[in-house]
Amino acid sequence: MLNIFYKENGKIIFSQSEKYLGKIKIEDTVWIDLVDPTGDEKRAVEAFLGTEIQSRAQAEEIESSSRYFETDDAIFANTNFLTPGPEEYMMQAVSFTIVDDTLTTLREVPLRSFTDLQRRLQINPKQYPSGFSVFASILDQRVDLDADMIELLAKEISQYAKRITEQEDINEDLLLDISQLQENTMIVRENVVDKQRLISNLMRSTKIPQALESRLTVLLQDLSSLINHTNFCFERLEYLQDTVVGLINLEQNKIMKIFAVVSLLLMPPTLVASFYGMNVALPMTGTRWDWVIIIGIMLLSLVVFFIVFKKRKLL
Repeated sequence: MLNIFYKENGKIIFSQSEKYLGKIKIEDTVWIDLVDPTGDEKRAVEAFLGTEIQSRAQAEEIESSSRYFETDDAIFANTNFLTPGPEEYMMQAVSFTIVDDTLTTLREVPLRSFTDLQRRLQINPKQYPSGFSVFASILDQRVDLDADMIELLAKEISQYAKRITEQEDINEDLLLDISQLQENTMIVRENVVDKQRLISNLMRSTKIPQALESRLTVLLQDLSSLINHTNFCFERLEYLQDTVVGLINLEQNKIMKIFAVVSLLLMPPTLVASFYGMNVALPMTGTRWDWVIIIGIMLLSLVVFFIVFKKRKLL
């Protein structure tokens, strides 16, 4: 799908046909958004811009030189946008190309940041005079969404902390849930750091308008605070994980302690029963009350050891 936003008589006109690329000028074009485009759509945009648009494979590369680079005429930048799932987050690669003042974006899936901005772009075109301003707005809105996701993570961590404090369902499943939260937190942090690196590179560029420098500086400060928050969330999850492991170990130790104490308590009666089970002449035998005497001795030894264990606080 192809979305073209260009200026005409002070308004932003929207089109979805590559045929309009031959009718408009590049200086009048604010934003070209490619969503899972066909080969013809991508080639038409490349011919219009006079430069090649990066492929999805190039956009997903992790080398710094591939994430951001410039030529004499264009800026190429790649970053990842998070999409929340039922249990884990998914990263979606987005490629940005800026030629003169025209922004071109390439993505494979619909993203809320782009949909909301396209609506505002047509309602209030004066706020988006160039592709650079659109680019900054996309990053700004994406940082806000990342902050919302981190807040949701923090709330979820607090719920798990409450469950642990109340010792509710302390088991292996809870430990696995905390591990999944750790994975989600690492993904969010990686995503935030990627945007921080992108904006830092943008601020060093001579092609960025000076009017956007203060805006990008604020974004960098916001991203730094988000990184600190994700670090705190991860440290808290590690603490919760250690707590759960400790509680599980304590519960297992209690069970082992019960087995050990029961075994020790039964040792004296077992010794008496084994002694009188021998086929030899023994004291206090030869009467019909032998079994009563033996059971009495066994119960007496059990009570004595029980009292000793109780006084030593082993029970």
